[in-house]
Amino acid sequence: MKKIQLTFVFILFTYLGFSQSDFADLNNSRLNKQRQGMLVLGTWALGNMAVGAIRLGHTSGENKAFQQMQIGWGAVNLGIATLGYFSTLKVDPNGWDTFQSVQEHYKIQKILLFNAGLDVGYMLGGAYLMERGKREVKNAERLRGFGRSILIQGAFLLVFDLSLHSILSSDNQKLKPLLTQGSIGFAPNEVHLRLNLSK
Repeated sequence: MKKIQLTFVFILFTYLGFSQSDFADLNNSRLNKQRQGMLVLGTWALGNMAVGAIRLGHTSGENKAFQQMQIGWGAVNLGIATLGYFSTLKVDPNGWDTFQSVQEHYKIQKILLFNAGLDVGYMLGGAYLMERGKREVKNAERLRGFGRSILIQGAFLLVFDLSLHSILSSDNQKLKPLLTQGSIGFAPNEVHLRLNLSK
């Protein structure tokens, strides 16, 4: 009887070990993709700041306001990209269990979709400022310059967030085999173990 129990425990832990290893691969792949996304965002931010700083001294009116806002948005995006990049380096997904792996997998996708909604709001806000700046109001040129910059930044961020979401969600189909490769059932005086080792 003890041999049967030991054999069962060995099979169970071997199965759980393979499962955790598979999830570790998926988690590490997702984190690498997130890091690449943050590098893209950081590059965009630095580009906006550099071009804005170069052109700022050679422009005036609406164009000067546009470059000022580009620098401002670039600084914010650079901060987000830096925090996002280094936060992926601090985690150790090899120790995550199944629940945490699935939770983290979908959490970033939800954040990106939420951000996409905010991006649409930015674009609408930029369009509103541009339209308001067409009227004879105080600081009309500034409104138009700020509005144009916010519209462009919102459009980029919308494409960025939806693209990164699409890249990350393409791995969703890899979760099903990992979650259904086996199951454990309990009944009075019985333990049922079903393994699917055809990977």
